[in-house]
Amino acid sequence: MNKKFSVPFLLLAVLFCIFLVIANLLEVKVVRFGSLSATAGLVVFPLSYIINDCIVEVYGFQRARFVIWLGFLMNLVVVLLIQLALVLPPDPVWTGQQAMEVVYGSTPRILLASFTAFVCGSMVNAYIMSRMKVMSRGRYFSARAILSTLFGEGVDSLVFFPIAFGGVLPWSTVLTLIWSQAVIKTAYEVVVLPVTLKVVKYVKRKERLDTYDDKASGVDYRWWKIGKID
Repeated sequence: MNKKFSVPFLLLAVLFCIFLVIANLLEVKVVRFGSLSATAGLVVFPLSYIINDCIVEVYGFQRARFVIWLGFLMNLVVVLLIQLALVLPPDPVWTGQQAMEVVYGSTPRILLASFTAFVCGSMVNAYIMSRMKVMSRGRYFSARAILSTLFGEGVDSLVFFPIAFGGVLPWSTVLTLIWSQAVIKTAYEVVVLPVTLKVVKYVKRKERLDTYDDKASGVDYRWWKIGKID
């Protein structure tokens, strides 16, 4: 594999980070879909999983792992800068300090839940996508994308909601949020799957690359090996 980062790979990595940051900024709003409650980040967060699938399919697990940790770092930088902005003394003529604190003053518990869930869910998604590609010999991309997202989003919800709301909300509510978020986000992937297929096909053709994480590739699935990308 070419050790230089190509333009298509960089675009996917940048979009991954942007969607992740936007999703976390929108998480503060709770929305309603019929009888189900969710967060507004739902409109954009699944896009990060779709890009994750594209990166694994074309470039392999190790490149996806690098992008996941890059997204984690970028989100951390944004959160720290927002917290810094909150503690800066407001000008007397500006009356939005309290509103800004309500919207962006996330508690450490919520931030811990969000960061932990993101890493766990994204890594599970990338791992399953990678392993299934080798097992299926590159076939059934649609099924692999949907199944890996279901597991990834499921792990994300299983980690996030108990950490964020355990002991605060009734456990029946927490369990409802876990399964409803995982199902809704996976359904999102199914709806946009035709676009995902076109993107993967285009990137493969552009890069002339279709990576398989088999034994011959020397893939390393350890999640902390951030620097190993080829």
